[in-house]
Order: sequence, then structure tokens, then C-alpha cells
Amino acid sequence: MSIDVTVRGAGIFGLSVAWACVRRGARVRVVDPRGVAAGASGGIVGALAPHVPERWNAKKAFQLESLSMAEGWWAEVAATGGGDPGYGRTGRLQPVAEGGEALARARAATAADLWGDVATWAVEDAPAGWSPATPTGLVIRDTLSARLHPRRACAALADAIRARGGAIAAEAPDAGAVVHATGWRGLAEIGAGRPAGVPVKGQAALLRLADAPPRDAPQLFAAALHVIPHADGTVAVGSTSERDFDHGEPDAQLDDVVARAVAAVPALAGAEVVERWAGLRPRARSRAPMLGAWPGRAGHWVANGGFKIGFGMAPKVGEVVADLVLEGRDAVPDGFRVEDSL
Repeated sequence: MSIDVTVRGAGIFGLSVAWACVRRGARVRVVDPRGVAAGASGGIVGALAPHVPERWNAKKAFQLESLSMAEGWWAEVAATGGGDPGYGRTGRLQPVAEGGEALARARAATAADLWGDVATWAVEDAPAGWSPATPTGLVIRDTLSARLHPRRACAALADAIRARGGAIAAEAPDAGAVVHATGWRGLAEIGAGRPAGVPVKGQAALLRLADAPPRDAPQLFAAALHVIPHADGTVAVGSTSERDFDHGEPDAQLDDVVARAVAAVPALAGAEVVERWAGLRPRARSRAPMLGAWPGRAGHWVANGGFKIGFGMAPKVGEVVADLVLEGRDAVPDGFRVEDSL
């Protein structure tokens, strides 16, 4: 078949762009020699969590809109292809540190102004049971955070793309408009001698408890770690953020992650570690997603730099890049453009 859009890269950004394009009737082919979710998008954590609601900027506004549209977006993916991304908008709990109550309550007031009716950020007494240890007896509960299973979410997107007539291949020539969503390897290529970003290693573990948390249990953020109860009863904990590393495999730093998670969330004590995972995540120089035309390469576009927020940004990233490639409509925020990282 003739192709309108070639997407290079079958991680979360590439698949999201492909899905947004096929939904609009475009003929799309995704090309990745390593397969679907073979890189950082094949992880296990899946925390779709907002930035702190203060010092508002384009990045936080973009993220708010993406998180707000995620529930319907993932529901359509599941209904179209039959795959289950493991999505659930279950909220998040964070302990309030000693001396941190005033700041937490100030942020709650700011969230009420910035988030409006979309979600809430509130300071509450810590609930019994599935909750992080908190020295003040208080937690922050936000209702915007959600979770999904990254690897399964990518597989669900691939199923939905195929169901709409799109193709996914290991090798194929460029055809039509070409979108490069090639992760950390692509950052060096885009930079042409001065990389547009760097790989940052992340490690995470998947645990199984004798008594699994409820399916609708909120995710937790404690000890600088995400603790995500998945719909299948497993619990993911992570992750590290390593600029310097010798290899991309799990190592002793992951043992520390698990130990810190157990210390912060006593309910995890005695859990079986059923998977150890590591991946290299693409962090752009701008620290924001890189979206838009590839300078000097007509007909080529970039969707990269998801780093640790790629899955939360994905619904909006897909739609914005589809707007640009298919309709010539540029809604890329300031700070997200490719040249901002060059």
C-alpha cells in the first residue's frame, strides 16, 4: 500500500503519533528493527503523575491537558485493538515531611486555581493500610495521577494501529512524511555532532505481595520513588536516574531501590521480586519533549525526549505531531521545539 506517514521508532512517542495519524485516516507504517517497546518504553513502572502545581509554564500546561485526556484516549485504544494498557486514574499519595505542611497546603490552593475542575491536590490524614509512612500523619492526595503498564500499553497501541489498517515492520524504506521517534539513539543523530540530549539509565523492580493491594489502590510517591500497584496485582517500584553508567542492565543500585521502597511503604515487606528491569531513557537538552520539523531535512519530523514523563505526555504529543504532519497546524509549545535542544 502507499504510505502517508512513516514513523521510525515503536516506543511510546512513535506509537502515539502513529495512532493519532491512523485515527484521522492516514496510511501509516511504524518501523523499528528492535520491535515494539524494545527500549525504555518497555518498562514496568507507568506512573502518569503531574508536576508540582506551581511556577506554571508551557510544559506543565501541556502535561495537564495530556493527563486530562488520557482516560478517554486509552479507552479508545483498548476498544479498537482489544489490548489492555492497564490504565487506571487512581490518584496518588505522598507523605508530608516534617515542616512541610504549609507548603503542601499552599500548593493545594495553587492547584485549585491552575487545575480548576480537572483534579484536586489536597492535604489529608494518612489512610490506614496501603499508604506511605509519613512523619506528620498527613499525605498529599492528588486525583490527576494515573497508572498504566508501559509494556502492555505499547502492545495495546500496536494492536489498535493494526486494527485501523496501519502496519508495523522491522525494516522498510521511508515513504511519505517521516517522523523520527528513535529514543536516546536518535538524540545523537539529530544533534549532528552535538547531541540533542543524553541517555539516562533507569532501574525498576516488579514485586508480588502475598496480599495484593486493591485494584483501585492509589499510586504512592515516597523516598523519591514511584510505587505503582498494577491492575494485575503486581507492584512496580522505581526508578533510578543515572547519568553515569557502565551498562544498561540491572545492577546493585536496584537492590537499594527495593530497600528504600520497603522502608517507605511497610506493606511491601516480604514481597517477592518477580522482575528486575533497566532501560536508557532519552532526555533532551531542553528537558522537555522535542517536537517538530527536523531542521535542514524537509519532510522529516521529530518526536523524542520523553525521558520520565513520556507516557503521561503521549496522548497530547501524538495529537500535536499529527496536527503538524497531516494538517500543517503548529501547536508545539515554546520550549518543545527541536531547535530548543540543538
